[in-house]
Amino acid sequence: MSTKAKIRIYDSVDLRDKIDYIYEASSQIQLAKWSLSMARHILKTAGIEYCEVEEIKEGFDINKQWQLGKCRMHDVRQAGFAVNRIAKECKSELRKTALRATVQAIGSGHMKEHAMVASDYCIKVINIMYPDSIDEVIKEREWQHSELIQIISNNP
Repeated sequence: MSTKAKIRIYDSVDLRDKIDYIYEASSQIQLAKWSLSMARHILKTAGIEYCEVEEIKEGFDINKQWQLGKCRMHDVRQAGFAVNRIAKECKSELRKTALRATVQAIGSGHMKEHAMVASDYCIKVINIMYPDSIDEVIKEREWQHSELIQIISNNP
């Protein structure tokens, strides 16, 4: 069964469905790796140096530690909440949306469903940067698809 986007986005439904099909068969750890990769990618696309934001660095590290079984789900949730607090304070819609993608990516260690929500928030970032550009949406979705395939191939 396909997931439905939980946010309003201008999207390539066919490509989202293609990603969703692979997502459904993927492990939570594979999706957590994919989510963190998407977050790093979209932060860079949006011009945000995540290495300069301690809460993001810590959130990424905690998610990675969760993937190794070295921290609790509670820790993952708290790390996501810390980044969400920053997002709520943002005046820039672009920055806020990129941070929300990051929150969802970190949260993928809590629930696998957060991975597809992170994917959709990345599309919303593209929508903000390139209004009504299906070409840019397709480019981002193709990148997401390729990245997911690569992660699954390297982490069976």
